[in-house]
Amino acid sequence: MFPKNGLRESIPVNRKNDMKFFVDTAEISEIAELNDLGMVDGVTTNPSLILKSGRNILEVTKEICDLVEGPVSAEVVSLKSDEMIAEGRKLAAIAENIAVKVPLTWDGLKTCKTLTDDGFKVNVTLCFSTNQALLAAKAGAAFISPFVGRLDDINIDGMDLIAEIRQIYDNYAFETEILVASIRTVNHITQSAIIGADVVTVPPAILKKLIHHPLTDKGLEGFMKDWAKTGQKIL
Repeated sequence: MFPKNGLRESIPVNRKNDMKFFVDTAEISEIAELNDLGMVDGVTTNPSLILKSGRNILEVTKEICDLVEGPVSAEVVSLKSDEMIAEGRKLAAIAENIAVKVPLTWDGLKTCKTLTDDGFKVNVTLCFSTNQALLAAKAGAAFISPFVGRLDDINIDGMDLIAEIRQIYDNYAFETEILVASIRTVNHITQSAIIGADVVTVPPAILKKLIHHPLTDKGLEGFMKDWAKTGQKIL
């Protein structure tokens, strides 16, 4: 998996789409700011983010769906499949771009299969193993959400999981998109792109850090000093 240059090997695959950025938040102002820059291909929410927003889940989800064109993940909160299915259908009725988010349990997979057969997109979340990802793809998931940061927290390299899922999905031409979640650092995003993940879902603060480099700051500082010495103005 690791060649001499230290980068994980990636399997060349012809993909038509660019890597997609989903924003991992339920804060409307944060989504709107990044959306205006063309940096939002979708949004992911979860019960914790809804709590943080202080908003009603149906109202804030509808507002997000009206703001962005891409998939908006809204998560069910029941644990039994019949209740999950009912909740999923209610969430899916909010807007056409809803992706119903379900946990990676047997009941979650049952819900995934039912909602997928109904024509809805499903995001299967809380994935921590390749076997789980394989099951989700077999159940028809539109997205699989492996949590790399939480694996890192227990001294398991989360990016190894992304590389393994990419290889398995490519081996069998699964159409399920790999949505890298629980991103904690800009390096997670870089490595996801190198491996060939389809989507990264990123907190706005981490996404904004992609722009920073000390040599950019140093170079700009030098240019500004030299420009001041010219005594000129453009406007």
